[in-house]
Amino acid sequence: MQFDKWFNKQSTLLKVILLILPVVGWIVECLVRLSIALEKQDVISIAVFVLFLLVGWGWFLGVLDLIYLIVKGHLFLAE
Repeated sequence: MQFDKWFNKQSTLLKVILLILPVVGWIVECLVRLSIALEKQDVISIAVFVLFLLVGWGWFLGVLDLIYLIVKGHLFLAE
């Protein structure tokens, strides 16, 4: 699964738009984190994916990812 690589190739504006949309943002973040967890297969990536799967639909983690994306260009703990 190469969704994280596709997502990181997009412009920052498109990434922000994808994350701002309520349901789409949660799905995109879950797909990016799943892609990274399957690729790396380490404890941190899997734990972050499970955490985001369970509570990522809340606004706090979404805002954290949005701010981190604007500053650094990728999602928090997703590089």
